Amino acid sequence: MDPKHDAQKEFKMSYFLLFLLLSFHVIAVVFSAEVLPLVINTWAFTNATQKAWEVISSGDGSVLDAVEQGCSVCEIEQCDGTVGYGGSPDETGESTLDAMIMDGVTHDVGSVAQLRRIKSAISVARAVMMYTKHTLLVGEAATNFAIEMGFHNESLSTNSSIEKYKKWKAKDCQPNFRQNVLPDPEEHCGPYHPSNLKEKQAGKQQQRVNMDVDEHNHDTIGMIVIDEDGNVAGGTSTNGASHKVPGRVGDSPITGSGAYVDNDIGGAAATGDGDVMMRFLPSYQAVENLRQGMSPTKACEDVLVRIVKKYPTFSGALVAATNKGLYGGACHGFSSFHYSLQMRSLKSVKVVEVNCTQPSR
Repeated sequence: MDPKHDAQKEFKMSYFLLFLLLSFHVIAVVFSAEVLPLVINTWAFTNATQKAWEVISSGDGSVLDAVEQGCSVCEIEQCDGTVGYGGSPDETGESTLDAMIMDGVTHDVGSVAQLRRIKSAISVARAVMMYTKHTLLVGEAATNFAIEMGFHNESLSTNSSIEKYKKWKAKDCQPNFRQNVLPDPEEHCGPYHPSNLKEKQAGKQQQRVNMDVDEHNHDTIGMIVIDEDGNVAGGTSTNGASHKVPGRVGDSPITGSGAYVDNDIGGAAATGDGDVMMRFLPSYQAVENLRQGMSPTKACEDVLVRIVKKYPTFSGALVAATNKGLYGGACHGFSSFHYSLQMRSLKSVKVVEVNCTQPSR
């Protein structure tokens, strides 16, 4: 064999591979430039999408500003009654709020859970990020912090939420989230106390899912915003599950569950049965799936398969996007799922419908 000839072949091959890599990089940059900025959020909450788009496309605000202002629109508009004040009263009739916001550049997070008497949950979450070294504040102490930061203390109840609570009480508190207690929670209101040990052991076989979660009772707006430089932020806001046990915290304010972002990869957000989904950190897993090379749609589908193996009757959905502008979503259990999208190549906000997988019969 001729060593000189072999060396020339190796040089040509190396040069060719380098050319391919540079070509792929140029294509990726051009694609990103045509797509980014990008806003994607769960459900057809298009006014929230539009507001976030206005902030990020104008250059007047950061990805964090866009997430905060976009989710704030849903809080003000009380999107589907599942976001903001006046929705999802708990067993005592009180509405409380959960929210989080995450910076993909720094991995800083601010979140609040069971926030009482403060309407601007996503803004309080951002205040936690900006004005403390903590990640999550909860309950009355979170309210006190918000008041200290200048937020207005006011009731979150409305005529609608009060009427919803009264109707629920009149139906013997059906449905509710109690199990393994007396009196029988399927027939009576509380107060409750634990049932005997034998009944408790039998109750362990119950599927701990919320069968009342559907496309009309889905808890959350989850939003991902990516600017033209590929910087990523995410956030969530919700008033939780209707008739929840007081003190309940769902998946929305939990980092990696309600939402997760990483500037190196992209971001994801979840919606649905939060009590089940938070056991799997679905948004974190979706981003890690992106890191392994999955498409956004496949990344979301893989997460749902993991959950369905343990909870086949649960209902939930995810959206995901890469820092290059690829996007997708997937769902299970809902009759259908929609997400809202805006990016440079679209003239207006687009609502995308996703066909959901269903429990096996």
